[in-house]
Formats: sequence, structure tokens, C-alpha cells
Amino acid sequence: MRERVYLVGFLVGAAVLLYVGRHLLEQSALVTWGLTFAGTTAVGVLGITLYRVQLELRASRHELARKEAELNFAYEVQQALFPRQFPAGAGLEFAGACIPARGISGDYYDVLEFPGGRTVFTFADISGKGISAAILMSNLHAVTRMLAAAGGSPAEVCSRLNRHFHQVTEGLRFATLFYAEWDQAEHCLRHINAGHMAPVLLASSPSRRLAASAPPLGIFPETRFQEERTCLEPGDLLVLFSDGVTEAANSRGIEFGESRLEAVVAGCRTQPLARILEQVVKAVRAWAGEELNDDMTLLLVRARRAGEEGV
Repeated sequence: MRERVYLVGFLVGAAVLLYVGRHLLEQSALVTWGLTFAGTTAVGVLGITLYRVQLELRASRHELARKEAELNFAYEVQQALFPRQFPAGAGLEFAGACIPARGISGDYYDVLEFPGGRTVFTFADISGKGISAAILMSNLHAVTRMLAAAGGSPAEVCSRLNRHFHQVTEGLRFATLFYAEWDQAEHCLRHINAGHMAPVLLASSPSRRLAASAPPLGIFPETRFQEERTCLEPGDLLVLFSDGVTEAANSRGIEFGESRLEAVVAGCRTQPLARILEQVVKAVRAWAGEELNDDMTLLLVRARRAGEEGV
């Protein structure tokens, strides 16, 4: 900044001297020397300033490259937390996708298979965005896995998760969560919706929503969680989604909405789950454009007959 002030001062001074002494250049050696000195000094200061600007730009490029490398590493680590292969022998088939709006996401889903035909799947959305939400997501992911493996009921798992999340965030952040445990023998889900967007269940009977029955995790240190039970018939399809899907808005500010999501899924519900995911993402992007304002995350769960291969 100082060099720029000096540069401007010298340039102004040189311009004034040129104007005032334009008729004296041939008559006064002192004026000629003064103008020459001012011009030379201004050029020198200009050169120093340009050199400093080059150094600052180079340092900025290095810093941006370092931050981009860190974000890319964080993205790779986060992607490794999502299931690479879904369980295939528990009477359910799965497909999921998470498309971050800003490189890394505060959304996550997970599917865990345990001995005895017990399968647990979760879907969560951390409040906030960016790195802080991603760090909390990783923490919640790890603790959920640990508690689910310990064999507690959905109500017990969610109660302990809630206390943990409230403790680590001091009540300043929250997480919406859908937690479900699948009993293969009974073909039923025991589930809790803690403040999350109500998943859509497309069944042979009219579709319905598995609405929230408890507040999000982390708001209150102690919360009572009430389990619900839903039985699935072969072909029934459960759609879990983040608000980045339904709240994606077009140029007029109109949101994609749950009814459009349900219509897209219903129109291709017998197709392979990967194809259904593709159709939903395509429909949301066609509605709201390629630029995402929020993370777009989906998990599809379909019941199938015993012995039937997933598609």
C-alpha cells in the first residue's frame, strides 16, 4: 500500500513539473534534472510495486492450491465413509447417492449388516454447511456405527446419539436423523425419525410418509424417542432424501417439492434402483439447474422376495 502511495505521489509530482516547467526544459538544468529524477524514481517504485504484486499473486495461488488440495483430500475421505457395497442377502436392496453443493457434505447415509438377519440403515443431515458440518457428520457416522454394532434398540441408540451430539456441539448445532432396523424374519422395520424429512413409502397400497416422531438430535440433552414399526411387502420402495432435493428451486423460486419427487419415483419404481436414482437427479437438475444450493442426497430401499436377486 505504501509503495502505491509513493508511486501516485511521484507520478503526480512529475506531471506537475512537466506542466509548469514545460518552457524551462531547455533553459534550466535544475528543472531537467528534477523531472528526470522524479520520472526515474517513479519508474523504480512502479517496478518494486509490480514485483510485490507478483509475489502476492504467487503466494495467493499457492494458498488456493493448498486449500483446494485439502478440500479434495477431505472429499476423498468423506466419500470413503459411504457404503461401497450394499448388503445383498437380507431381503432388502439399496442404492444411494450424495452430490455435495460445496465439495464436501453434511449429509450421510449408511447401511450395516449384522449376524442373524439384522440390518440397520441410517440417513442424517447435519445443520450448517462446509467443513464444520462435514466434521460433525464424520463424528456422528462413527458413533452411530459403534452404537448400532453394540445391539441396542433404535430408541436406545438414538437416545445415546442425542446426548453425545448435544455434548460435542454444546447445543449449538443439530442433526436430523432417520434410523431403521430391519428384521428379515418378520419383514418389518423398527424405525425412528428424529426431525428428518419424512421418507416416502411407495407400496401396493397408497403411498405414505414416515413422519418425524421426535426432535432433531442435539437440541435437548434428554429426549424420549418412540419407535415405530412398518412392515414391507416385496416391491415396496422407501425413498429417503435430504432437503437439498425437495427444496431445490427454479429461477422463479418455486421448489421441486415432495410431490414431484414422489411422481418421478412412482413413474419408474419397478426399474433398477440405480436407474431410479439417475432419473431423480436428472429431474432435479432439469428443474433447478446444474448449480446446487444445498447437498442433494438420496437413499432408496426396496423389499424383495426371499432368494430374489437385487437389481
